[in-house]
Amino acid sequence: MLQKLKLMRSIMSNPAKISIVAGLMLSASSLMAQSINLSYNGAPEADKNAVHLFASNLKKIVEEKTNGELTLKLYPNSMLGEEEARMEQVMSTPSLNIASFAGVSPVFPEIFVSATPFLFNDFADAHSFFDQGEYWKSAQKAFLERTGTHLLSVVEEGGFLAFTNNQKPIHSPADFDGLRFRAMDASQVALYDAFGASGTPIPWTEVYMALKTGVADGQMNPPMYIILGSLNEVQKHLTLANIQYSDQFLVANGALLSSLSDEHRTILQDAAAKATTMNRVAVEAQVEDRIKFLAENGMEVYRPTKEELAQFKEIALPSYIKWLQAQNIEQKWIDLAFKDVK
Repeated sequence: MLQKLKLMRSIMSNPAKISIVAGLMLSASSLMAQSINLSYNGAPEADKNAVHLFASNLKKIVEEKTNGELTLKLYPNSMLGEEEARMEQVMSTPSLNIASFAGVSPVFPEIFVSATPFLFNDFADAHSFFDQGEYWKSAQKAFLERTGTHLLSVVEEGGFLAFTNNQKPIHSPADFDGLRFRAMDASQVALYDAFGASGTPIPWTEVYMALKTGVADGQMNPPMYIILGSLNEVQKHLTLANIQYSDQFLVANGALLSSLSDEHRTILQDAAAKATTMNRVAVEAQVEDRIKFLAENGMEVYRPTKEELAQFKEIALPSYIKWLQAQNIEQKWIDLAFKDVK
């Protein structure tokens, strides 16, 4: 004990020694803790943005299970770039990214098959498709082979997609005639074309102003995103057509996963699965409350009848499949997806 005290006094009396010890402590700390960037879109508000809710839960679980040896640094609001830029980053640097179809599709257009209109009747269908289906297993494998990155999880982000616009109520496909819609990606452009409207890809960060200034008359998103973007301020009519399941994708750099210990890799993968389940529960519990909020804050909400939904499906489904084929997407992907939902 006396020797330890003498050593400490010797160090404390010598500034050079203090610097050396501090440097060694910092080096040891940096070796013990690894920080991983996680980028995504939308505001850092868990009650409004389900993507941030997922990211926050993932961060919490990973850091708790690794005792802080792995930490996640969150970059919401597309701070590290728009969709394609963030996808390029996760392919080239040891990081994580939550990507929409606009991010994934340029490198893996087969992802569009999972967005086929009316592919799912409800949440349970969508969950089964991604949890157990052969399409998704094959997509994960092909994506890794093509990009060197992993599709770790499907992030439920707000329910099913609804149409909004500021010109007139939409009760059937005929009501789309002449309207201009913001599209997230090329698949949505094709969908609007089928209904007789026009679609223009506009990044999420620019949607509010595009709708406010009349660049677009309408857009398509789940109620969560309508609230998150305050789109009810610039949109009057909401049609709950439930045309597509709303999801994004947790993408992990391959070199990052390979660099982790077996224990830490398993923790990260398990945490992604747990955060996915937590998101599903939270999103589905809030769908009707969010619709009610929009109705109470200026939007006219319309729920199409079965007959009207059949009209949407009759036009959308064959047109979308034809568009998929025009993108040179192999028929096997379409066949796998439809086999999984039978």
